[in-house]
Amino acid sequence: MRYVQLRAFHQVALSGGFSRAARDLNLTQPALSDQVRRLEEAYDVALFSRQHRQVALTPAGTRLLAVTHRLFDAEAQALELLQEERALRAGALRIVADSVQHVLHVLPPFRARYPGIRISIQAGNTRSIVEALANYEADIGVIGEPVDERPFEVLALNVSAVVAFAARTHPAADRPSLSLADLAQWPLIMREQGSRTRQMLEQQALALGIELPFAIEAEGREAVREIVATGAGIGFVSEAEFTPDPRLVMIRLASVPIRMHEKLICLRERKGSKAIHAFFGAARSVQPPSPAG
Repeated sequence: MRYVQLRAFHQVALSGGFSRAARDLNLTQPALSDQVRRLEEAYDVALFSRQHRQVALTPAGTRLLAVTHRLFDAEAQALELLQEERALRAGALRIVADSVQHVLHVLPPFRARYPGIRISIQAGNTRSIVEALANYEADIGVIGEPVDERPFEVLALNVSAVVAFAARTHPAADRPSLSLADLAQWPLIMREQGSRTRQMLEQQALALGIELPFAIEAEGREAVREIVATGAGIGFVSEAEFTPDPRLVMIRLASVPIRMHEKLICLRERKGSKAIHAFFGAARSVQPPSPAG
């Protein structure tokens, strides 16, 4: 009972009155007043001065409030710790990535430490990843340089050069490198609007006064890969995302390198989420792969 009485005293002291404290604790005012009165009577001490409907702490009440602050702060910390442990034992984490390759080195240490957290990973481009985070449809994004980083907590993962790739049967397959001017002569297979790789490639071409019209626009990296494998044209990807395929060859871009700075992001307002915080911690704790390109 004394815990309940101390809680009643603490809330009245914080609220500055019995009516507001009763609302905060979802009690009637007479019930709350009775709890404070019982505490005062049990120890023969006045904790509040009640004059003209005004409530003020007495010197004894001021000293007790300092103690109850510590008591209920410790209780809040204990509850937070327990909830944190539960969240990290049986939580869930939704990741949307422009390429899962950029977080492959993070998954093993994270899973080793938090095996109870279920991870789902979906593919997306820069635009769809930002939208998913903003709409709370995802917790973490893996992305190449968001246009506006202000709403996000951002952690750099790695740097990778943009490269071209073609089918082994393609006439350009034996070229060690291609300039953007060279590329303009071939049919190009481009990702959809919203792809950061495409945006950076087109921006560089525009700066050089080169037009890169696409022959085919395809949704998603895998679709581009399969179309390129038929020999229909040349595609583009960051080097870290180019996986070995006997049908394909990688071709470096000549002139000014185009580099993708891959990042881990979450909404800044959600960075305190236990699972999100834990994943960012795992990413910081592991040595990222050496930058390519």
